[in-house]
Amino acid sequence: MRLASFSFEDTVRVGVVVDDEIVDLYLAEPEAPTDMREFLALGEEGRVMAEFAVERGGNRRPLSDVTLLAPVPHPQKFLAVGLNYGDHIAETGAQTPRMPTIFTKQVSCVQRPGGGIQIPHASKMVDYEGELGVVIGETCRHVSAADASSVIAGFTIVNDVSVRDFQRHTPQFTMGKSFDTHGPVGPVIVTPDELGDPHALNIQTRVNGELRQDSNTKHLIFNCYDIIEYVTQAMTLEPGDIIATGTPSGVAAAMNPQRWLVSGDTVSITISGIGTLTNPCVVEPEASGDDDHH
Repeated sequence: MRLASFSFEDTVRVGVVVDDEIVDLYLAEPEAPTDMREFLALGEEGRVMAEFAVERGGNRRPLSDVTLLAPVPHPQKFLAVGLNYGDHIAETGAQTPRMPTIFTKQVSCVQRPGGGIQIPHASKMVDYEGELGVVIGETCRHVSAADASSVIAGFTIVNDVSVRDFQRHTPQFTMGKSFDTHGPVGPVIVTPDELGDPHALNIQTRVNGELRQDSNTKHLIFNCYDIIEYVTQAMTLEPGDIIATGTPSGVAAAMNPQRWLVSGDTVSITISGIGTLTNPCVVEPEASGDDDHH
């Protein structure tokens, strides 16, 4: 299944994308949660509910009539992995990590598909990072790599937008990774049964149509299951938590000259089996406010 969060007439709903339509689970089943985290927490019950809604037909809207939101608009945790493709490590000149390099993107950075990536006033060193995102499906701790597939609700696309000078101000990445709008996620969560092997997916990033990143998730140093095993030694993961698994080579920071994102650019990340996440770059507004978020 291809799960999505969407807004329609000022309400937020959970749906299943089928071709160019979306099945509105709330219309199909009034008991269905309208929040993705609550829906994922239902586990098997939610999956059966969604499959039944799809099979019944009806309760569908054209995708063109709704606004797709980030699949999990308000995750509890948004984790990411640094330096997890050998070619990216080579272009940065860093050492290959012995353990996964885990950092946090603050959840306020989440942005919807099509939402603007703000080029901030504070920096012009804005970079893209196309990544496979793992969405957690159940509350879990101390999960072995062998069992990790059982706690995954599905997979999505993440643009781990990075403000490179802020990222380098200190050894801690949080500031450079957490600017508002710098966590586009989407367009859907594809369930593991539909996606197949998450470690055999082509991943490509284009800026204004120009191919910048082109790799395959088979090149991950720490795979999705290794990452879950490592993280859950420390913390409880919960339904809707997102883990971005790292980016391959081709980032702007490694180019000569460096080609930072500017207002007017469009970034599109395509992962086979999931789809394409596209976001325009815009100027950060002068005033504060929750404009065009999630």
